[in-house]
Amino acid sequence: MSNELFPRTTVAGISLPRMLIGTNWMAGWSHRTPSADLMIQERHAETDSVCRMLEVFVNNGIDAIMGLFNQTPVIHRAILETEQKLGKKITMIDTPIINVDDNAAARKEAEAMIKRSKELGSTFCLIHHSSAEQLVNKNKQQIQRLDDYTQMIRDNGLIPGLSAHMPELIVYSDLNNYDVETYIQLYNCMGFLMQVEVETVNQIIRNAKKPVMTIKPMAAGRVTPFVGLNFNWATLRDCDMVTVGCFNEREALEDIEISRAALEMRAARIGKRTSPNQNQDAFGK
Repeated sequence: MSNELFPRTTVAGISLPRMLIGTNWMAGWSHRTPSADLMIQERHAETDSVCRMLEVFVNNGIDAIMGLFNQTPVIHRAILETEQKLGKKITMIDTPIINVDDNAAARKEAEAMIKRSKELGSTFCLIHHSSAEQLVNKNKQQIQRLDDYTQMIRDNGLIPGLSAHMPELIVYSDLNNYDVETYIQLYNCMGFLMQVEVETVNQIIRNAKKPVMTIKPMAAGRVTPFVGLNFNWATLRDCDMVTVGCFNEREALEDIEISRAALEMRAARIGKRTSPNQNQDAFGK
């Protein structure tokens, strides 16, 4: 563990580390292959392996985690176990999928899901992109009925935000001054899953009125941590965050060191990759 805790930012008065713990590679959502999903699910079927990763992050001052906690009970239990073991609070950023149909039964269902987010111990509730994007009206530049759900979030004592794969959500939210304190936005050097060019999304993030939590910096494993993390840290604002998913605690340590080095503008202190013949000049000394 470094003697210095990871750099922090503030969202709605809450102190957060600029690196957030991602959960796709704990839950089994690899964005790669069914076999990769299964590999993740088998490794993290119980809390022990998740707890080991969480301890590495928390001991480095990275004490906030993003996920769909109602759908991932093993991860939720691991959070509670890690908090108890270390005596430290882990801030939960929940991204629940809610029913946004425009009728009374659907609103009741949505409110129950948001209430569940509070019961699980979340601090932030960012409506999942698959729900929020159903409300977008590009012609009117609005996210219709969003206020209904942000009010539900406030009423349950949670901090509201939006998860966006569609970058227009940030633009329309800022334009209409919706009650949103932060955004989740896809952002990586490959443009993986992003709906417009990397340059455009960068401009949207840099012009956002609120801090942005970027996700998929390594394009779900399509670029190395060194490439993906250096790109994100170099092109984001000091208030923005990078959400990092890992398969095990060794990856967590590498990603933390690469990120610290990027922010401190120094060489990362990580080992060399292995090769059948390590004695090659191109591998360095």
